[in-house]
Amino acid sequence: MNHPFDWSAGYASRRSPVFARNIVSTSHPLAAQAGLAQIQAGGNAVDAAIAAAAMMTIVEPCSNGLGSDAFCILWDGKQLHGLNASGTAPAAWTPEYFRRKHGADAKTPPKRGWDAVTVPGAVAGWAALHKRFGKRPFAELMAPAIDIAERGYAVPVIVQHKWTAAASLAEVTQQPGFAEAFLPRGREPAVGERFTFAAAARTLRLIAETKGEAFYRGEVAAAIAAHAKAHGGAMTEADLAGYFEGGPEWVGTISTGYRGHELHEIPPNGQGIAALIALGILEHFDVASLPVDGVASQHLQIEAMKLAFADVYRYVGDARAMKLTAAQMLDAAYLKNRAALIDAKRAQDYGPGHGPQGGTIYLTAADASGMMVSFIQSNYMGFGSGVVVPGYGVSLQNRGHGFTLDASRANVVAPGKRPFHTIIPAFLTKDGAPVMSFGVMGGDMQPQGHLQTLVRMLDYRQQPQAACDAPRWRVATGLVNAEQGFSPETAAGLRALGHRVEPFADSYQDYGAGQFIWRLGDPAVEGYAAASDPRRDGQAAGC
Repeated sequence: MNHPFDWSAGYASRRSPVFARNIVSTSHPLAAQAGLAQIQAGGNAVDAAIAAAAMMTIVEPCSNGLGSDAFCILWDGKQLHGLNASGTAPAAWTPEYFRRKHGADAKTPPKRGWDAVTVPGAVAGWAALHKRFGKRPFAELMAPAIDIAERGYAVPVIVQHKWTAAASLAEVTQQPGFAEAFLPRGREPAVGERFTFAAAARTLRLIAETKGEAFYRGEVAAAIAAHAKAHGGAMTEADLAGYFEGGPEWVGTISTGYRGHELHEIPPNGQGIAALIALGILEHFDVASLPVDGVASQHLQIEAMKLAFADVYRYVGDARAMKLTAAQMLDAAYLKNRAALIDAKRAQDYGPGHGPQGGTIYLTAADASGMMVSFIQSNYMGFGSGVVVPGYGVSLQNRGHGFTLDASRANVVAPGKRPFHTIIPAFLTKDGAPVMSFGVMGGDMQPQGHLQTLVRMLDYRQQPQAACDAPRWRVATGLVNAEQGFSPETAAGLRALGHRVEPFADSYQDYGAGQFIWRLGDPAVEGYAAASDPRRDGQAAGC
């Protein structure tokens, strides 16, 4: 490696939207190009999304891996579908299991290590998507990722930054298999340095040959279960096999109306309902009459988001265990009553109504036939559990940490149960027709990103790239974090209303990163306009 550049030096960049009849937008250019190549070879947007997702496990390993979970919303040309490919708890997991191993005062499963790992769902999700909608041979979709994993790639600026942030934590680097996989030469790669991942290529070949089955009941599954047993984990080959047989579920979507459009999200166990609640509350205010970056508009959005989170954090978990249904939480009369709690002149703290918290990648693809795919997969919290299965390159998520051990909550851990999930793809329709496939990755920033970007597009007519580029805020516990570039005058005005506005120091999740594809008309004629977030290394690639 020999170059004269200071990769940390730079200036704010303004990106332009990309217009094309076929588009793939991701947070890494190699993934966007891998997906687009599938369309150019005769495939569709689902083929493109799967190829891009496989590539992302190699080129952005700080955010996702072969041990990820995933969700998808897709328009097949006629109707909308939702896929929940989030994993389930091992059969041995109970509150008592964790209290026995991690102390009687434990509140949640641990953040890292094998006791944070639920059954990985992403690979089964790829297989389910391909079986129902794919056109190209499944093995061909894995080929670009295998090639890059074997010959390597130059690590880009933002991925390297995220890699360094996570790899500076002993709780990550000391996990079994991590250093072998992600600290070549005894350290994280530098910007522009070549990184290869032959072990992951081996697993991708097995996935390609068996359409994913080897990952869940074959050679890879056996290696995962053996590694778990060797390091005190509870996951077994039976847990993995059971998931492949019936884990990914076609669940449809839930939705709410906003400004003549309908926003669709995946039903719980995900937090997409938070965006729906917040927008359902904002529907009762004339947001467009207020200056776009002014205090009044931002205050309303922040308060709506706080109200939404109050309910979501209290009630949402695996839908089979929720005491309230999504329909109850989205009831129009209820949301109107929640909206009435907002005071335009002061910030408030809200409790839940009805009463008696990643490392993630998001990508979207659309083709000239009209198919549009909104897809997200994640390891959570930067390299997830930190655990990597040696010889196979399977880096595992830590979604088990999303459970609670509180038996009074819908999200209490139990065998075969899905935890509360932060990753959420989104889709916008109007009068039953597709309008936009989009998402904003980044832990609890995701519904907040959905809210802020949609308000900019639908209330203020900002084009997708401008809405994506605009500075964001982030609601945290008792705080409002404001991104660099956020108006100082607006921040001061929010403080005057009682908001605690402070900078946000999290070097990993920051203010999210989005990808957007907006349908302009007939996909075969007018095509689409796409945006890719400058907060990542990504690209919208079209033809």
